[in-house]
Amino acid sequence: MQLSCLQENLNRGLAVVGRATATRTTLPITSHILVSVDQSRLKLAATNLEIAISCWIGAQIEEEGAIAIPAGLLTDFVNSLPNDKIDISVAPGTPTMELKCARFEARISGQKADEFPPIPQIGEGITTKVDPRLLRTAINQVIFAAATDDSRPVLTGSYAQFRGDKLTLVAADGFRLAVQNLPLVTPVDQEVGIIIPARSLRELDRLLRDQEEPVVLTINPQRSQILFRLKDVEIVSQLIQGTFPNYGQLIPQSYTTRAMVDVPEFLRATRSASVFARDGSGIVRLVITPGEESSPGKITITARAEEVGDNEGKIEAMIEGKEAKIAFNSKYLMDLFGVLDDKKVALETTNPSSPGVFRPAGDGEWVQVIMPMFVQW
Repeated sequence: MQLSCLQENLNRGLAVVGRATATRTTLPITSHILVSVDQSRLKLAATNLEIAISCWIGAQIEEEGAIAIPAGLLTDFVNSLPNDKIDISVAPGTPTMELKCARFEARISGQKADEFPPIPQIGEGITTKVDPRLLRTAINQVIFAAATDDSRPVLTGSYAQFRGDKLTLVAADGFRLAVQNLPLVTPVDQEVGIIIPARSLRELDRLLRDQEEPVVLTINPQRSQILFRLKDVEIVSQLIQGTFPNYGQLIPQSYTTRAMVDVPEFLRATRSASVFARDGSGIVRLVITPGEESSPGKITITARAEEVGDNEGKIEAMIEGKEAKIAFNSKYLMDLFGVLDDKKVALETTNPSSPGVFRPAGDGEWVQVIMPMFVQW
């Protein structure tokens, strides 16, 4: 293999695929990056057997070839080089890569390309397209609610339901639920529901920042893998097998109190309360008080820690229904309000022991449900 490319492009490509390398593994080859030539471009690929990322960058190719190189060593060395042309060569039959850039050169020992795990190829299946900005927003407003422990594997991912021209993303961890709907650019001809690992969606979100063209999604016929095709980048993720809970049954359909709150004000009050809630089991209490006649109501947000102190904050809100009390985990409130783009959000409650439901002010495409904490009032 013999080629040359710009240090800036190679550095960017290594950063893209490097997140898919395995750090703690019984298979050392998965801590490597596969460097090869594909269709007159330099291809970088990495996999930890759960997710695989491939990236193509422009290069001047003189001789084709492939080699697997330790990811950390290659990335750190390329990152230290000046922004200049890098000449890369691998002598036939040898597992050593030579790099030359300006006055710097190095030789890195790797492994033969055929020892690298094959990157899954998904050519057939259910294919659709989605707007990258809408997809990124949906991921951010859902994925924080996914479970972080593996006691129930299906909850460590996001349920993705494709139906007609709509995609619904759902995440839940047993204490909260997040649902987001977004349109598909290309409708699907059959309904399908899959569970995508949260880590895969976080990596996708990271790579969507510079994406302008629609993202192509392909689910293989076995419903075991999904491919996300971006400009010059492909991500293949294993899917989580199992049955996701019927999330529709977890969303209350009625309420006795509805409060319309300003998102920045509510977040500020919750952040202040969380300082005291840290030493008080994370509990934040909300007392919703309707206003008289045409005057707005208020929400009193308090937190108390026995040996530290307490605090109280009040914000105005348009309130329908009767007075209500409910307590939440401060972290769940801050996670939710920290990712919202809406300026106004409605909080719907029934009683202190029923879930709180958060919806956008208009006819938005999302809904969030948080289980209450049981406290002495």
